[in-house]
Amino acid sequence: MFGDSGFIVIVALISPFAEDRARARQIVGRGDHLDFVEVYLDAGVEVCEQRDAKGLYRKARLGQIADFTGVSATYEAPTHPDLLLCTGSQTVEESLRLLHERVSQMALGNA
Repeated sequence: MFGDSGFIVIVALISPFAEDRARARQIVGRGDHLDFVEVYLDAGVEVCEQRDAKGLYRKARLGQIADFTGVSATYEAPTHPDLLLCTGSQTVEESLRLLHERVSQMALGNA
């Protein structure tokens, strides 16, 4: 609904399978006001574990959480994302700047 109304919508999801991301792109589609931009936040499992304030990765490694993406369940990294943010090596400010640039291009119709 927001996309149909001309808003830029940002949705954060853990989408471990390429097939699911392709399906999302197909559902959103392309049109006068709809674009799907796949943004891949590439941090690596080691960085995610270091940032894990809730201790979920530790629990997954101990077998306390089954099918945990990146540890005991498969993650298919995007091969051609529309925007790649290497959050393991980029600062938060740099990642935000790149995301803002992409969103601004969309707002101007230059996606």
